[in-house]
Parts: sequence; structure tokens; C-alpha cells
Amino acid sequence: MSPFEVVVVSSDLALRHHLARVLANLGVHPVPISTLRECREILAQEKVGLVFCDLHVADGNYQELLAVYPESDDRPRVVVTSGSADWDEYKEAMRCGAFDIISVPCRNTDVEWMVIQAKRAERGAEGPAPMRVEPPKLAKAAGASASSGARSVASHSK
Repeated sequence: MSPFEVVVVSSDLALRHHLARVLANLGVHPVPISTLRECREILAQEKVGLVFCDLHVADGNYQELLAVYPESDDRPRVVVTSGSADWDEYKEAMRCGAFDIISVPCRNTDVEWMVIQAKRAERGAEGPAPMRVEPPKLAKAAGASASSGARSVASHSK
């Protein structure tokens, strides 16, 4: 697997710096930029695992970015960053093909979760991830024996 590339598209310099810092702390080396034009240039040259993009930037919005890749395997995973992130905005972003939407100011845990999910999705495209078996204590708590409960939980987690 190639290195995991992340692009941060935001007109807000403070947000770009914040996201870059959080991502760097996760071992990811992001490319912070301010326009969709720059983002499209990068996407044309490199495989990018994840894009954090404001609802609106100086030269457009996240929907224009997603429209360039109509439901193809080449479509980047775009996480929309929004000051309001209300339910209607969320539904619209998901309808347009966004990977997810997170609130600004971005919490470190939200950013980390997006990276984890994107890496899992990338692995899923390359083949199945190893089967995860729940710890026996969870199976006992569910009222099953440790061995049968673990098999039951694992079979449902696919």
C-alpha cells in the first residue's frame, strides 16, 4: 500500500494549520491548500486517501470537487468541514458523495476517526480486513458462553 496522502482544502488559514497539526500528530503528512484548483491539480497527479474540504472555499465548494469524480473508484474520500454541520447539511453532503462531515472547530478525535475510517475503507477496497473477534468478557455480558458468544459476535461484525 502506498503512503496515505491527505489534502486539507480551506480558505481559513487557522483551520488549515489546526488540521495539519492534528494530522501530523497522527503520523500523516497533509498537504494544506486554499483552493479547489490546487486540489484538482494534486488529485490529477497523485492518489489521495482523504480530503478535508470546507463547505465553501474561495473558488467553489466541496460539491464541485465531488462532481469531478462521479461515483468512481477514483473519487477521493471527502470530509466536509462545516461551521454549522446541521442535519440538512449532513444529508446533502452524504447525498453528494461526501465521506462524512465534521464540525468546525474540528475536534482532534473527529479528525482521527476520519483518518481511521478512510484507512479502513482503503483496505476494504484492496481486500477484506482480518476478521475481528470480540473479547470473551463481552460475549459473557451478552449472556452467551465465551466461545459461542465470540463466534456469534464475530459472525455479525462482517
